[in-house]
Amino acid sequence: MADHVDRVVAQWGTERPDLDVSPMEVFGRLKRLYRLVDTALNRTFAEHGLDAASFDVLATLRRSGPPYRLTPTGLMRSAMVTSGAITQRLDRLEGRGLVTRARSDQDGRSREVALTPEGRDLIDRALPDHLATEYRMLAGLDEAQRTALVEAMRTLLADLGDSPE
Repeated sequence: MADHVDRVVAQWGTERPDLDVSPMEVFGRLKRLYRLVDTALNRTFAEHGLDAASFDVLATLRRSGPPYRLTPTGLMRSAMVTSGAITQRLDRLEGRGLVTRARSDQDGRSREVALTPEGRDLIDRALPDHLATEYRMLAGLDEAQRTALVEAMRTLLADLGDSPE
């Protein structure tokens, strides 16, 4: 089954037969997949009044376990964004009553972000729909293909320097 990327690779094979364009087979598909996945996930987030950034913050707090609190730095590391970006996200979520920011119980000099009951309810409603969207997008792969894809991506991420932290 040929796709758009096959056509692009074939065209380059004709125009520049001196070059090995096989990396385009991977990265062209990754780029196209990202756009399709991003569109589908954003549609699901929007059904809950969220965007990807807000979902990420709420989900990070929720999966952190009780009492569903993290420092802004902890959230920033998890989301891999700048402090300015996390501040902007937190401002929006706090304005909606989904998170609060308060002094840390352990260290009065630092602040913690906490999931409010409303924030927890929202993420608990959105998460099953998010997972259903992801399952739909993976429906064309059997378990062995999914496992192989996960392992290949894990290897590539490690080789490119992505760290678990």
